[in-house]
Amino acid sequence: MPAMTARPSVQELADGVRAGDRTLLARAITLVESRRGEDAEAAAELLQEILPETGAALRVGISGVPGVGKSTFIESLGEHLTEREHSVAVLAVDPSSTLSGGSILGDKTRMHRLARNDRAFIRPSPGGTTLGGVARRTREALLLCEAAGHDVVLVETIGVGQSEVAVAGMVDVFVLLALAGAGDELQGIKRGITEIADVVVITKADGDNADRAKNAAAQLRAALSMLPTPAHGDPEVPRPVHTCSAKTGDGLTRVWGAVLAVHASALDSGRLETRRHQQALGWMHHSLEDLLRERFEGHADVAAALPGISREVVDGRLEPTTAARRLIDLFLTTSAPNSPGDDMNVMGG
Repeated sequence: MPAMTARPSVQELADGVRAGDRTLLARAITLVESRRGEDAEAAAELLQEILPETGAALRVGISGVPGVGKSTFIESLGEHLTEREHSVAVLAVDPSSTLSGGSILGDKTRMHRLARNDRAFIRPSPGGTTLGGVARRTREALLLCEAAGHDVVLVETIGVGQSEVAVAGMVDVFVLLALAGAGDELQGIKRGITEIADVVVITKADGDNADRAKNAAAQLRAALSMLPTPAHGDPEVPRPVHTCSAKTGDGLTRVWGAVLAVHASALDSGRLETRRHQQALGWMHHSLEDLLRERFEGHADVAAALPGISREVVDGRLEPTTAARRLIDLFLTTSAPNSPGDDMNVMGG
């Protein structure tokens, strides 16, 4: 289709997303990711418009420590799925600089083969300042991808600890990637990340590393048997641990079979429905916190008082909790916010 010059309307975006138009899907995601106050109402209207077309995809979170081969694994898995007639969306959250706020956004370079696949859509999003590195609007982007007809949505995180917990709150199955011989199987358990994993995969199980990967998988199976089952998991079924080589493709079928088995068990037992209900409520509360913070930080009187109160806290003349209460009282009792987000409706309402 010819390049668009004028900004499409909400209805045009919604129709384009439903039709699977990649350009309009990308523009729709850009809209919901925008921090501009004037875009908030349009984004909320768009999400409400496409909501009936959402919810049918299998949502899979994928994480692991840096160097575990997440991008290579996701590209190989994506190709494996598209060859079997699945339509795959990848939401890859890039690390953002804490100093400049910049983001690498190199996922299409890292997954160059999958990026050229007509049955795949890759969207890199900056992690920003959201806890755990999960992009602020990843959940909204996920809904848009579902409305565009993608039946599998893979969410990759940067693997910095709490990002796994955040992703587990938006997907149906959480896959943790680990390396053989690097102590990840024990480190993961200690920091609580392995406890929330539905499927664990030992990557790079090829060549001289194949035997080490098998040994690591055996150790993990034994360790996981002593841990409590995830809240949404089947207590009667041990969590699967598999080895995989994204380089050769060996193990991909087993890994995906394990994901499908976890999903089917949760669906048949009703646990998946309960989990999605809990996720929706959690999403609402997180959105409320974000909107309240934006309103608070954009309040003219709060912004004016904040530097002075901050100096008092730093100088030890004002206790931090008292300072926070003073700012909240100022926010609640003075004039309405005077910021770009003034006219922003909560969830479009």
